[in-house]
Amino acid sequence: MIALPIFTFIFIMWILMILGGGILILAIAPISISGYGNLDMTLSSGLKAIIAILLVIFWILILLKLKKRIFHKMLKL
Repeated sequence: MIALPIFTFIFIMWILMILGGGILILAIAPISISGYGNLDMTLSSGLKAIIAILLVIFWILILLKLKKRIFHKMLKL
């Protein structure tokens, strides 16, 4: 069953992508900034982009730790 850990990794990767999309749609998309005139949309979009980038970095770190754990377990290190 050497393929099971790899399929687990792929499954968790898909779950993280779905969760990330849900977080972006439900929590981040409704954010709006007002009171800055013409810069409202720019500031809103910039804030959303920064949050999305931070989420992507967080997901990558989770997947790197998971990959390391899976392959160490497979190689018995």
